[in-house]
Amino acid sequence: MNKNKTKQIFIANELYILLFAIIGTVMLFSNFHILGIVQIILSLIIFLLSLIFKFASKKKISEMIEQVTLSAGRSNEGLLSFPLPIVLLESDGSIIWYNTDFRKIFADKSLSECSISDLFDEFDISLLSQKHSSEGFVRELRYEDKVFKAIGNTPQSVAETGKTITLMYLDDVSSVVELRQKYIAEKTFQCFVMVDNYDELMDAAPSSVVPQLQAELYRTINDWVAQNNGIILKYEKDKYFIMFEYKHFEGFVKNKFDILTKIRSIDTKNSIPASISIGIGMNGKDLVENDTFARAALNMALGRGGDQAVIKDDEQFRFYGAATKEHEKSTRVKARVVSFALSGLINNAENVVVLTHKNADVDGVGAAFGLLRICRIHNTPMTIAMETYDKTVARMLAKLENTEEYNGLVITADEAHERIGENTLVIMVDTHKISLLEDATLLNNVKQFVVIDHHRRTADFVEHPSLVYHEPYASSTCEMVTEILQYTSNKMSLTKFEAEALYSGIVVDTKNFTFKTGVRTFEAASFLRKQGVDTIAVKTVFQQDLKTYIKRSEIIKNAEIVRENIAISISPASNDITNIVMAQAADELLNIRGIIASFVIRECDGNVNISGRSLGEINVQLILEKLGGGGHMTIAGAQLENITGASAKQMLMEAIDNYYIDNAN
Repeated sequence: MNKNKTKQIFIANELYILLFAIIGTVMLFSNFHILGIVQIILSLIIFLLSLIFKFASKKKISEMIEQVTLSAGRSNEGLLSFPLPIVLLESDGSIIWYNTDFRKIFADKSLSECSISDLFDEFDISLLSQKHSSEGFVRELRYEDKVFKAIGNTPQSVAETGKTITLMYLDDVSSVVELRQKYIAEKTFQCFVMVDNYDELMDAAPSSVVPQLQAELYRTINDWVAQNNGIILKYEKDKYFIMFEYKHFEGFVKNKFDILTKIRSIDTKNSIPASISIGIGMNGKDLVENDTFARAALNMALGRGGDQAVIKDDEQFRFYGAATKEHEKSTRVKARVVSFALSGLINNAENVVVLTHKNADVDGVGAAFGLLRICRIHNTPMTIAMETYDKTVARMLAKLENTEEYNGLVITADEAHERIGENTLVIMVDTHKISLLEDATLLNNVKQFVVIDHHRRTADFVEHPSLVYHEPYASSTCEMVTEILQYTSNKMSLTKFEAEALYSGIVVDTKNFTFKTGVRTFEAASFLRKQGVDTIAVKTVFQQDLKTYIKRSEIIKNAEIVRENIAISISPASNDITNIVMAQAADELLNIRGIIASFVIRECDGNVNISGRSLGEINVQLILEKLGGGGHMTIAGAQLENITGASAKQMLMEAIDNYYIDNAN
């Protein structure tokens, strides 16, 4: 019996009193008005006595019902002798029956007037539905300072009646939970910290403050470790190995790894702001796996430009920080090492196949033609697997139609499958994501492949490459390939077309040497100019007809301003609008006073391309990463499949809102 049945006793009594009062009222307006007055007075007296009796006896009645409930269960000795607290529940959570052990847990409760959700606030009543009760359920429930493992199902004898009645028993696992929490809190995770551009930082600082800068870097990192009870080992001048207990991790996340801000705030008259990259490995099966995770996380942080923390566990990467621009490295040591290693791989290969991303642009194609020259120096046959590309690339390739030197250079993905053998070297340029290739299966049977890319590293970086040249500070892949070319041969000689293809890639990705342009960018451009680049001829490649120019103007006209300083425009549907036109429109939007970031959305064959630009105050790469894209802090893009422009705009605005939430102070 439950609280509803208890109420029925009092409700019936109150109905009788009401009926007695109604009869008195009727008599009051008849010939028996004196008798009616007496009856109404008696009704009031009885009602008051009933209320007094109700409150006085309610507790006694509840105790009596509970005793009856316990006595009713004695017919089933199996349930009574069960060594754990047990209760029978109806589908609405009402308590039908419980044993003595269950009663002891809730000694201060009147169980006859309670439902299971009154006892456990977090209990989900839907678990008592026919579906869940027949399948059974296991949940952890908390009551005061105790934790119970609740196991529920429908007894076979009850199920046969067609009723939805759940038998649930409780197992006190408080000590186990406490031990588990203690284990998790004291479990360690590993952390690698590296000072970004340490050598450049020290070279740029006045010699008199270099010792102070070195000491300040170590002190800031060491204080952070000491405040969180960690241990630290400095194993190189710019690298640290740290171990923390897991209980401090939530604090790091809550504070958004404020150590990044503290490092950036170091001011010892250094012209280059200091920054660090943090790689954390956790939740591995052992210390060795955590170490592997931490190293992978650090590589990811460095590959994304540094100044951020990356967490790697057995499920995913998580990113925090990335508030500053990448800083160009002055040394070319890596370019020279990569050039030597790449030359060795090409020289030992039977043939080379170059891959770039879908809807290839000038940067990817220009880099491919630069690699063609290296292959020809080593007399290694090379082809470019490319099926979709923008109109600018189409105009470039049109110049080669009657050039015998480049006949058969560009092939389809199907033809590439036929040419890839055991000794084939595959080189990916301008992308590091398999999902962006024309055909992801091209890498399935490849033993050796190389990645050359300048986009910020993402979580789906292609696995196990033979050689990686990944520099997010570089303006373009063409700049990187140009540097490799300079170390390939002392007498490097490019054809006019190859030099202009590489130069065009740099021009496109820097927006005419405006964005992400460093000293090495101009050095690469200078080298290509010496190789015979005609800058006027390059400009004509990017020329557009009047119709296309008007389309670009329409994109700008359709722009909508959100958050007071971000421009978003959906491009009109037209085959004349290419990715280049999108990028140019996004660049033009930044010329509007007050605009600090711009996004252009273009629908194409049921898919959507998004081009993002920024003046640096907003990180468009982090915004478009939320949509599966990537790029750099000031230049980024994304490709969405099977979606409309309007839906893509809504997703973009949500990503912008989330970006502001994530970066709120």
